[in-house]
Amino acid sequence: RERHCGLKTVHGNHGRGVAWTAKRLGANAVIYMPKGSAKERYDNIVETGSECIITDCNYDDTVRIATKRALDNNWIFVQDTAFGDYYEIPLHIMQGYMTMALEAYEALGKLIPTHIFLQAGVGSMAGAITAFFANVYGKNVPKIIVVEPDNAACLYRSAEKNDGKPHFVRGALKTIMAGLSCGEPCSIGFEILNYYADAYLKISDTVAKKAMRLLAYPLGKDEKIVSGESGCAGFAAAIDIIKNNPELKHKLGIDKNSVMLFFNTEGDTDKENYLKVISSKRTF
Repeated sequence: RERHCGLKTVHGNHGRGVAWTAKRLGANAVIYMPKGSAKERYDNIVETGSECIITDCNYDDTVRIATKRALDNNWIFVQDTAFGDYYEIPLHIMQGYMTMALEAYEALGKLIPTHIFLQAGVGSMAGAITAFFANVYGKNVPKIIVVEPDNAACLYRSAEKNDGKPHFVRGALKTIMAGLSCGEPCSIGFEILNYYADAYLKISDTVAKKAMRLLAYPLGKDEKIVSGESGCAGFAAAIDIIKNNPELKHKLGIDKNSVMLFFNTEGDTDKENYLKVISSKRTF
């Protein structure tokens, strides 16, 4: 039977994954992306044979458009932002994110991180990774630091309000960290992070760019790491603290004995912008 998947995606990486899967399942995927989405990410989705629509709205309004289209057409709606009574599919996606956590846990062996820096858009990835490590480490769970773009920091704002409720950020949410350009938290991710997160940080696009360059041009025998604008955000926050914010470094308990864990969730999926950013070797 022919099936349709209605999907929103903020940056095209999630959408590309669903489009790729739909093709192999013999299903049709309709991918929704917000205003300002990179052409390369759009092209990668279209190349799978899926329909891709870039709206003239931000991420959160694009979610609403895709939700309505899916309901109107009786499509399966696939995205990782849980809201209202839409939680089963986002929960499965979050369980999928835990694969990264399991791989990291197995690679670490007996070494237990002291800090885990997690970039967040809606917070579903960050929440899933946090839940995994809280489960395996119990009372020894590392400090969880959530990192967002300064213009799209809905989890940071929610933490500021400190009333146990998610709070939204409105507007264009403009940032090069397109995968994190989200103004409304995932309800499941928010609940997990609200309980476990130790700190919420905001970073600028400038800091993210410096981290991309630092990973692209490592020192000594360190391996080069290709990390996109969103993928490097957790690492960017940590390096900026170590280099430029001794007070916060002390508050977070970061010292020479710290073991910090990061997840690079994005490569050069927008090669044009990636090459433009790393064309300068200026770092921290």
